[in-house]
Amino acid sequence: MKVLKFGGSSLADSTQFAKVKGIVDSEAARETVVVSAPGKRYSGDNKITDLLYLIHAHIKYGVAYDNILSMIKERYAEIRESCGLETDIEKIIDDTFADIGKSTSVDFIASRGEYFCALLMAEYLGYSFVDAADWLVFDYDGKVDNKKSEAKLRELKEIYGRIVTPGFYGAYPSGEIKVFPRGGSDITGSLVAAYLGAEIYENWTDVSGILMVDPRIVKDPKTIARVTYDELRELSYMGASVLHEDTVFPVRIKDIPVNIRNTNAPDDPGTIICEEFDDELEEEHERFITGITGKRNFSIINIYKNKIGENKIRLLRQVLEVFDRYDIPVEQVPSGIDSFSVVFPSASLKSRKYDLMHELTENDNIDNCELTEGVSLIAIVGRQMAYRTGVSGKIFRALGENKINIRTIEQGADEINIMVGVYDKDFEKAVRVLYDSFAR
Repeated sequence: MKVLKFGGSSLADSTQFAKVKGIVDSEAARETVVVSAPGKRYSGDNKITDLLYLIHAHIKYGVAYDNILSMIKERYAEIRESCGLETDIEKIIDDTFADIGKSTSVDFIASRGEYFCALLMAEYLGYSFVDAADWLVFDYDGKVDNKKSEAKLRELKEIYGRIVTPGFYGAYPSGEIKVFPRGGSDITGSLVAAYLGAEIYENWTDVSGILMVDPRIVKDPKTIARVTYDELRELSYMGASVLHEDTVFPVRIKDIPVNIRNTNAPDDPGTIICEEFDDELEEEHERFITGITGKRNFSIINIYKNKIGENKIRLLRQVLEVFDRYDIPVEQVPSGIDSFSVVFPSASLKSRKYDLMHELTENDNIDNCELTEGVSLIAIVGRQMAYRTGVSGKIFRALGENKINIRTIEQGADEINIMVGVYDKDFEKAVRVLYDSFAR
């Protein structure tokens, strides 16, 4: 049995609905479907969820929202009519909003996008509609009650067989609707797959898997065929647009593979995410790099102390305590014989730059203290790197030959990530150079 989750771009209009039906109907194992609210049809269009939040704002300030509600009804009506459905979605929407007032929670209003969408999709597929509020149970502290939720979902699945359920929300024991943060439909899909013990969790979106590098920097980059959860965490943390680790945690602990697929190119195999892989694909052997990503706008403070010796640990502690007191997060702490550096996001300095530097320079244990701003961190991630010699040399040689100055170097203890710091002005060039060196 497979669980499929479709994102907003996959459900934007009747054309996308037809693609979803084709995908679901193509394989009998695709028994359970989780849907988001319809997303944008084109650039400049509105997501249904955004319109619903706008309605809540209008209600809060006593402003009429009839025109917004009409836009929402038109979107769903187009889907119903073009797909030949009988569900009177306009009446359902009107009845829903007839009972809404200032006391209605924002969570309830925001959740209706998924609710309406699931009603239509269930009829279209010939599946049973199962409201997420009937099985996804939140404790009053806002955490999911996994034991109760799993039992309820399994019971409903046993009764109805093939089901469509909305993503993004559940309910407190009182029945009051509670939503996840934005992107919460991914969490719902992951929970459904975990609760039902799916063979695989297919997450359908508008890209054919996870790309090796940002397509805004490298044109038509290759897709990553397979990635481990540890690699996914590294790529996500350093800014790659991939599934956040929290959204796949439920299936990770059940060791259920995740397959990122493209609704608009359903024959593309996409990206498989697993805890580990026992074999090695030919392409993985040849390039042994999974992905390259990075972030701009970091700063470095270099601390120097002649013959620091045994006092390094004490001085490092003093410096980190200063950073902690100023609430500045530390990204890296590269170290030399008589020096060490602290790398941190530039935005965290704000108006505290001069106070911080003054306090450090006044420290009697510091001979010299220098601040460098405008640094980017680039992560080269790959589970195969630990078993290859010369990877670091290839990185440094490629950057050096292209006259890109390296400011910092760090490798993670698990050896799946090498991170280099370059000046912001060299960020995109460095990413392209590294991609060309490892992925072409």
